[in-house]
Amino acid sequence: MPPRRSSRGSSCMFVVFVAIFGVGLPLTVLTALVRHTPAVGIPLLLAVLGGGAAYVVHRVQNSEQRQLERARQAQWQAYQAQLYDVQSREIARYHALGPREFEHAIAYLCQRDGCTDVVVSGGAGDLGADVTATAPDGRRIVIQCKRYGPTTKVGSPDMQRFGGTCYSVHRAHIPVVVTTSTFSRQAADYAAAQGIRLYGEQALAGWASRTGPAPWHDHQPAA
Repeated sequence: MPPRRSSRGSSCMFVVFVAIFGVGLPLTVLTALVRHTPAVGIPLLLAVLGGGAAYVVHRVQNSEQRQLERARQAQWQAYQAQLYDVQSREIARYHALGPREFEHAIAYLCQRDGCTDVVVSGGAGDLGADVTATAPDGRRIVIQCKRYGPTTKVGSPDMQRFGGTCYSVHRAHIPVVVTTSTFSRQAADYAAAQGIRLYGEQALAGWASRTGPAPWHDHQPAA
């Protein structure tokens, strides 16, 4: 049985073939044209050399662009991983708080970020206003705090009770519901219709760690 050619040997033969017929032969023909018919050969040779140079430059630029894009992507992934780690550690602190401690923690964030007249009013008869404050731009903030476990979502009934008092009773310019959990779809739909801002676990982690906006900023994160 005859010996099989190695892939390495086949690759070498291919390179030799390309060098002879893809490069060597065209150059030989062009050289002959330049020698015997300069008026045709010289312009054609310059065109071939120019096209080859342009092709090489194009390949180099593409390679550099791909390397830059890979570096940017790696940098972005590293930033996202660091951000996730920071926010995960931050939200764990809020999960460890009781409901009343959670209200005071939210009041502290308001005060830390420039609010005035910050009051913790949560308790019996609060009518949904656990924390009230005045934003740095003068608007009145009314916050309801829901210190729920990760598997308990804030539902539509909770949202409707708050929606019934945040404007008419508490005169809110910015009504907010903050939770250590998430919101049901019905609750989110109701909040969107009523102009209530939602701060779920992820948004709260961003606010607390200063990696995301406060509730009174016009650019809001996903709840």
